[in-house]
Amino acid sequence: MSLKFKKVQRKIMFGADKDKVKTYAMAKASGYCDMAKLCELISNRSAMSSADVKAILDSLNWAMGLELRSGNIVQVGEFGNFRLSVKSTGTENEDDFNASKIKKARIVFTPGSSLRWSNQITKFEEEAEKKESGSGTGEDDRPVIE
Repeated sequence: MSLKFKKVQRKIMFGADKDKVKTYAMAKASGYCDMAKLCELISNRSAMSSADVKAILDSLNWAMGLELRSGNIVQVGEFGNFRLSVKSTGTENEDDFNASKIKKARIVFTPGSSLRWSNQITKFEEEAEKKESGSGTGEDDRPVIE
């Protein structure tokens, strides 16, 4: 199994290559794995039912939120670490800064050793270009409502 990517062109906004256009890879997701599927996959590898797995994951979610709001880094073994980061508006003087300058908090995930290993063995495959379907006249096939 490989990770598909497509080529995209982006303009460089700063540095020695400013205003040049370069081609980069952009990962393409092949779909979603929802909670039900994830619970089923985990239950197939353990003695727990998918309902038990869901209950544990729900409790993990609750406990992680509690710990993150308390300012703690949550370490989930080889899976990785979760921590809060904040974005704020800057001020000229340190005395002018207060909590109202903080715009939002976000959760930062740092993968642990087991996930970093899976990242190293990923194979990459370019996504095939999609052919446009239709009559080829360039006109919209939807009815016009006046």
